[in-house]
Amino acid sequence: MLALKKKREAEAKAKAEAEAAAVSASSGEEPVQTPGTAPSSASGGAAAESSSNKVSLLGIGGKKKKADGAGVGGNGQKKRSPGEIRIQKDIAELDGGRVANIEFPNPNDLTVFEVSITPDSGFWKNATYKFKFDIPDHYPHTPPKVHCDTKIYHPNINLEGKVCLNILREDWKPVLDINAVIYGLIFLFYEPNPDDPLNHEAAELFRKDTKNFERLVQRTLRGGVMDGVHFEKLV
Repeated sequence: MLALKKKREAEAKAKAEAEAAAVSASSGEEPVQTPGTAPSSASGGAAAESSSNKVSLLGIGGKKKKADGAGVGGNGQKKRSPGEIRIQKDIAELDGGRVANIEFPNPNDLTVFEVSITPDSGFWKNATYKFKFDIPDHYPHTPPKVHCDTKIYHPNINLEGKVCLNILREDWKPVLDINAVIYGLIFLFYEPNPDDPLNHEAAELFRKDTKNFERLVQRTLRGGVMDGVHFEKLV
């Protein structure tokens, strides 16, 4: 009799709990969980919702956002070239000191920038010369393209702005960087190389008559016309 009574009490309790759960489900209330029973499906749904909220913090639709300018292929953004990836590292290490200043006309494009060099000694001291850098896609396997935008009378820079620097040609190596090129340009102002000229007339005069060469350089720095070529006043 005692066993039968306990059995009926257990059946009545289970029936009452089932009815209470049915009422809670229809009213939207969270059912009361009886100690010792398994968690209801409603609590499992809350856990799933919490997990979903954590994922959504990473970005829209639960997908992690890419950093601005990262450029990932396959989602409509432009993929960064190897040159852009390498130049970003080089830019962080740029150091022109007091002689060189680096500017980016377009902050979103690190492959085109300007370097202004103001030598503090030598024939061209106190004048500022601007160079435009253009980084190719295959950089650092291909050297940067450098053009002098300021007209100068120099053995290694012609009147069209082309620059003769060995590391921009046959001596370029992928281990070199933008800093190496900037230092090379600065060195040209301190130690011009008449044995590897672009302006042959200037190189010849530098070799034969340094004093007269210096006189002509100073004349061009003051501005005016020399041999039919107009030079901007720089000092």
